Amino acid sequence: MPFHDIFSKKETPNQKNHSAKIIIDIHEKNSLIPSELSLLNVPYEFQSLKIGDYLINDIVIERKSFQDLQSSIISKRIFTQLEEIKQSPSQLLIIENNQDENSHKNILHKNALRGFFLSTSLIHKIPILFTENEKDTALYLSILAKKQQNENISLRPSKIAFSKEEQQQFILEGFPNIGPVTAKKLLAHFKTLKNIFLASKEELEEILGKKAENFKKLLEYSC
Repeated sequence: MPFHDIFSKKETPNQKNHSAKIIIDIHEKNSLIPSELSLLNVPYEFQSLKIGDYLINDIVIERKSFQDLQSSIISKRIFTQLEEIKQSPSQLLIIENNQDENSHKNILHKNALRGFFLSTSLIHKIPILFTENEKDTALYLSILAKKQQNENISLRPSKIAFSKEEQQQFILEGFPNIGPVTAKKLLAHFKTLKNIFLASKEELEEILGKKAENFKKLLEYSC
């Protein structure tokens, strides 16, 4: 299905700009995004933001390159940043997947990244947007700014795709070494996520075996 090209119509210097102003944190000056926004004729200004990298009306946006994201997970800095941007009415996490497969390798195991994406989306309730590079990020920001000029939009889904049982299984599969079979066994035995999270290591060992210790440590850290 073809996409409508909203950038096909050129704007002249005297034409009124129909975009909300984007506030950019001063630490983002070295990125290519401001110059890309200038090419798109999107108004912006630099400020020292207390939280996030970009601000469009009441939407706080945190931007991470793929490599920076992995480093932030290891240092645990990203979890503090997520808690900070949740103070705003609306939040968005942008991840630039601009890795070169030939020159960079994943620092983290893919399942650890999957677990992070799941917990960010389902537990922290923060939408994640994957972009190709800084230019692609600027395009998304420009579209969002144009929409925010005349309307307040919600970035949260209005329809839940999964049943409650499927959502519970989905959350459990975000943990390392927890596949669909193990997730279903946990739910069948403990009935609810709350019971699973409050279970002792000995109780979890009935289903998880040696994996129970790491599972329990991760739960205690999250709390």
